[in-house]
Amino acid sequence: MNSPLPSGARSEDHASGALDPLRATVARMALGDEQALATLYEATSALVFGLALKILRDRPSCEEVVVEVYAQAWKQARRYDAARGSVATWLGMMARTRAIDLARARARFLAIEDEMGESFDAADDARDPLESNALLERASRVRGALQSLPDEQRNLIEAAFFRGMSHTEIAGALGQPLGTVKTRIRMGLAALRRALAPLEGEWT
Repeated sequence: MNSPLPSGARSEDHASGALDPLRATVARMALGDEQALATLYEATSALVFGLALKILRDRPSCEEVVVEVYAQAWKQARRYDAARGSVATWLGMMARTRAIDLARARARFLAIEDEMGESFDAADDARDPLESNALLERASRVRGALQSLPDEQRNLIEAAFFRGMSHTEIAGALGQPLGTVKTRIRMGLAALRRALAPLEGEWT
């Protein structure tokens, strides 16, 4: 028979639970309770969305972040450590990380798009033929890197970063699972970064 906990320990545990009642919700999620996930979403989704909105300032993108945060929370519920912060802090860190990752990815491709346009404009205005050729060559290599991607990756990247479609919109338009769309975009981004790595020194 287990010995009863000291009254002080019971009081401390009760107090911590009262301060963060969502700890019990996450514990239920760790046991596979889907209703607990719904409870967590209802209690905290406004917070997660607000944090993402401060970074992205784009509601469709924030909606994607919210979906990804709760998918991650469901998968990692067993790893939640109350000693490292409240449930709200845990979710907030995930939201911030995913929002920043998305913002950086979009910024990279907006920079590429701008670089391509500026290179062609500058080439038109350049008085030095050598400078003009170098600018055109740089833009051509960027486009070539994009064209080297498999069609399924290139088309998704162009839709997401050049036409401003959200992952959810792309999935709906193409009739593909959202997870498939996200995976292919991530793979395409990784391949494009590798292809453009040799050019980084030329752009500084």
